Amino acid sequence: MLNPLCRRSWAPKGRTPVLPVRGRHREKVNVIGALTVSPQARRLGLYFATDAEHTYNSLNVIRFLMDLLRQLPGKVIVIWDGASTHQGHLMREFLAMHPRLTLRRLPPYCPMLNPMESVWGWLKYGKLANFAPNDAEEIDEWAIEYLIELQHDRKLLRSLWKGSELPFPQRTPSQVKLPASQ
Repeated sequence: MLNPLCRRSWAPKGRTPVLPVRGRHREKVNVIGALTVSPQARRLGLYFATDAEHTYNSLNVIRFLMDLLRQLPGKVIVIWDGASTHQGHLMREFLAMHPRLTLRRLPPYCPMLNPMESVWGWLKYGKLANFAPNDAEEIDEWAIEYLIELQHDRKLLRSLWKGSELPFPQRTPSQVKLPASQ
């Protein structure tokens, strides 16, 4: 993530702009996130965590899920891809200990169904495009800043969800409030 993604530039013909980077070649920031849908209000939320020092593994994913469970009341259904960090004996043990958490897997090779892919695209190809950070800590700070900004923009969150092919959850008949009879 430290190598800048050059999306657009203005330069004289034949003179490609150079974005100098001071970071080490393999230095990067790892980000994990979840888009949530409130079952009553149908409101979207965004939860995320970043790490500029470590790669996410099953243990880090479990920590993120634990934080998510602390923040969200009631039953939690997580829809995710088949990444190796989402599998294994640690994950099975964690799920057995947390019955209010249910996991549903997306079909293989279907990033178009994952609304988080729209969030990552917005961050990487939009906000962080043409950005040449000095180090992983700087890109981590900016990623956090932009993701906090996104957390508070309900309209943009809804738009990013619509960027995926996953339909927005509808209310079930038991959740629909009927007017009082007269």
